[in-house]
Amino acid sequence: MMVFDRIIKAVPPGTTIPKPLATKPFRVKGVGKRRGEDALIYFIPNHTDPSRPYEKGVTRSELEQAHDELRRSNGISRAWFNRELRTAAAEGGCNFTTIGGLFQLIGVARYASIGRYEATTQEESGG
Repeated sequence: MMVFDRIIKAVPPGTTIPKPLATKPFRVKGVGKRRGEDALIYFIPNHTDPSRPYEKGVTRSELEQAHDELRRSNGISRAWFNRELRTAAAEGGCNFTTIGGLFQLIGVARYASIGRYEATTQEESGG
């Protein structure tokens, strides 16, 4: 099963996405469209008007490309993200920690340090 489908199946709307430095919750909205393809849409806090959170999304291909990198090199870094997923990076750094947080939720990665997520043992063995 592709990682996008694994995430959609395992992470229902309303789930809080783990973020290493966030002080307010980032929550999954559900599946939608971004940049012409299926995407996982999530809410980000609006500090000016908390009743109206912003929406962002990461696409199927971005998640798949990040997962390929995670498996290939046993991790993903912010430098890799900025270089290889430029459109997602241009929308904001929170897309990097969203991808990492989603990978944490399905058990394939863990937060290692600022700007780095590492593959879990399960993922390193192809799990």
